[in-house]
Amino acid sequence: MGKIRFHLVVSCTLAGMMLLVEGPSSWAQGQSRVVVVRAAKHAVSLPLRQIAPIASQARSLSSLHNSHMLSVQSSLSTTPVQDSLMQQSASVAAVSPGLSANSGLDILGIGNGFPGYSEQANIAVANGAAGTTQYVQFVNESFAVFNKSTGSVVYGPASGNTLWQALGAPCSSISDLDEIAQYDKLANRWVMLMPLFTNPPYLCIAVSTTPDATGSWNLYAFEIPVNSTLCHCRMMPDYPKLAIWPDAYYIAYDQAWNLNYEGPGVCAVNRSAMLSGAAATMQCVSNNGNTNGVWLAADLDGTTPPPSGEPEYLLNLDSNFHSLDLWQFHVDWTTPANSTLTGPTNIPVTPFSGVCGDTATIVFTPQDNCVPQAGTTQMLGAYADRLMYRLAYRNFGTYEDLVAQHTVQVSTGSNQTGINWYELQNPGSGFGLYQQGLYAPDSNYRWMGSIGMDKAGNIAMGYSVSSSTMSPSIRYTGRLSTDPLGTMESEIDVLSSAGIATASQVNYPRWGDYSGMAIDPTDDCTFWYTNEYQPAGGKNRWATRIASFSFPSCANSSSSTLTVAESGQGTVTSADGQINCINGSGSCSAVYANGTPVTLTAKAASGWNFTAWSGSCTGGNPCNVVVNGNLTATAKFTTNWALVNKASVSGSPANSLTIPTTHSGDLIAVAILFNGTTSVTGVSDSAGNTYVSAGARAIVGALSSEIWFAVNSKAGATVITPAFGTSPTHEEITEWEVSGLSTAAPDAAAALSGKITVNNTAGPAVTTKYAGDFIVSAMFAGSTNLTSMSSGNAFTDDFATNGNGWAHITSNSTSAGTYQPSWYTASPAGGFCASTVAFHQ
Repeated sequence: MGKIRFHLVVSCTLAGMMLLVEGPSSWAQGQSRVVVVRAAKHAVSLPLRQIAPIASQARSLSSLHNSHMLSVQSSLSTTPVQDSLMQQSASVAAVSPGLSANSGLDILGIGNGFPGYSEQANIAVANGAAGTTQYVQFVNESFAVFNKSTGSVVYGPASGNTLWQALGAPCSSISDLDEIAQYDKLANRWVMLMPLFTNPPYLCIAVSTTPDATGSWNLYAFEIPVNSTLCHCRMMPDYPKLAIWPDAYYIAYDQAWNLNYEGPGVCAVNRSAMLSGAAATMQCVSNNGNTNGVWLAADLDGTTPPPSGEPEYLLNLDSNFHSLDLWQFHVDWTTPANSTLTGPTNIPVTPFSGVCGDTATIVFTPQDNCVPQAGTTQMLGAYADRLMYRLAYRNFGTYEDLVAQHTVQVSTGSNQTGINWYELQNPGSGFGLYQQGLYAPDSNYRWMGSIGMDKAGNIAMGYSVSSSTMSPSIRYTGRLSTDPLGTMESEIDVLSSAGIATASQVNYPRWGDYSGMAIDPTDDCTFWYTNEYQPAGGKNRWATRIASFSFPSCANSSSSTLTVAESGQGTVTSADGQINCINGSGSCSAVYANGTPVTLTAKAASGWNFTAWSGSCTGGNPCNVVVNGNLTATAKFTTNWALVNKASVSGSPANSLTIPTTHSGDLIAVAILFNGTTSVTGVSDSAGNTYVSAGARAIVGALSSEIWFAVNSKAGATVITPAFGTSPTHEEITEWEVSGLSTAAPDAAAALSGKITVNNTAGPAVTTKYAGDFIVSAMFAGSTNLTSMSSGNAFTDDFATNGNGWAHITSNSTSAGTYQPSWYTASPAGGFCASTVAFHQ
């Protein structure tokens, strides 16, 4: 039980490389225990849907980073104790003849049989999170985005570094294990973590700009700081776990030096800065004592934040096997020297036993290999030296709640494993034990668990299960808030419910590192669980499963969730202060007792107008709504942009375009169509504006289309001139100047090939980010004349230069969505290319 595991390398050469000794840092322990790290770089990505997934590389575990090939020491107790909490089958039956849950999806996740995926290692490390419409799963180095309603794959599988392509090396170059997918329920944003076990080691973090995981992302790379007190080195962030908290995203991890465990580490990254895409810092505390076990950071569920200013909580198993240790990490972003880590507060629990008589030492082959399987003598590792991901937090108003779990030995004289679970409550005087239990309802072995709680206080727990007469499977159990304390109900087998045949894992003891239980933010009732298994006939070819379920009592509970969505830029606040939605980055939902009246007020951001309410809110502003069931109210804001001027020219070649005199502070978009096997190398004008490519270059044979733009324009430009690698034989140039818009990362799309069709020639579609985005689309059809725009679409045909198509959206109240321009032609012939770009406020 008393062991700590690391992703370190036995090789002295590699170990020395990963834990490079460096000079002293500027931090002095007498001043503060916190080390401040600025992001080495940050960037904004194109929408993920426009980035081709990088394929996963099939590699053995040892070729990744030889996970856990290390002997480490810990002071945890090795004395087995009798656990008096064992829950036998009879006690389960006395609670309920069956689990009081409704099943939802039960689908194949990343792994064996998943289209387009190659297995990367001989274990699966699975986790995932649910958003408003999607579920994202990370397994080892790869992720996929699923439609939450149908289970269909929306994007992927893709290697994790696909997400960080716009950031550059090292995050864009490689992908590694222990990658985490999370959903920030207060901001309705996705958060991804990818650790890199490089020299120096990095934490790569991505925060989505919208609730759509296939949209654009704010990207960051942070170096792990030097530990100047212990080793003057950068300790590798092994086994990092990501948690959401209002003031920061917290990452707790293991540390080792000179082949010894050196205690847990924790870093906080600036959530507010990352949500807005601004430069961000990270605060880390690494000198935390090697007698302290591995930490888990509290992860917020629901949309009621903790009391204002409350610090983050960290929890670990105490070395005495009789208690839990609770720590508090307060981060001060204005004055980092005031940041503090305090604790531990010792919380007594019923004594428990280590698994398989664990000692304080572990090597690559775990010493807790005691989980049997059918048809083989190969035992599996229980990974029982720590609390397992996640430490789920929820604020019920009158009290705060934490739920956690870990694997234990059921009783002395037996290697059978079960799962100890805990609920801690804080009524205002500090956290203490409210209830606990050991789930072991029969003689099967249970391990690799994950736990969560819904808005009604019901608890769900997923895990792996195996025995000498069955191959490993995936199950979940749970309890209603009204069930007797310390008890769980019966269980559901995810694989048998779906008719999935399983096999045993042979010739290798390790069974993943963790699994993932998440709560759905839309109803705050539905649980999503993912874990690994061995499919029949696959012989050591693992697969993963994703299952959703909920308790009917949650949906019928006396409280409901009010969610606020925003289309465009502005704020929505409630009179009671529970809703504070700021341009999509604030608290955008809250739980209310049914029948509660709530007043919502919308206020447009600078350069925007509030247009209307929709959904559960109608009428004027402010809006009054009575919460009676889960509701969603949408505030629509539109931009104040205006078309200042436009101009076009065609020629063989055209060389340059004369335009009306430009104004100060506007956006200038330039579409360029040309013949010849060349490309645009730059665009300039007579006032010295800086133009950049929008990334929507299309080529069909000798036909090309490109869109460039300049932001925050200088006044006085009268001539725009594109530069080419070699001179084209024909050019067409069109310019639009728009006030009230400024962007550095537009959404762009291109049609790289196509044939003219009768009466409807479609250009590339682009998905707008906000209501009222300004869209430019240009189509070049060299051998036919385009006669008009398709009726009923949102575009206006500005020019028909030489019979070719130009278009833009002229209404700044157009809703956010996907738009595709279409042109008519009477005489279809030949091919076309087209580019479309959406410019944001």
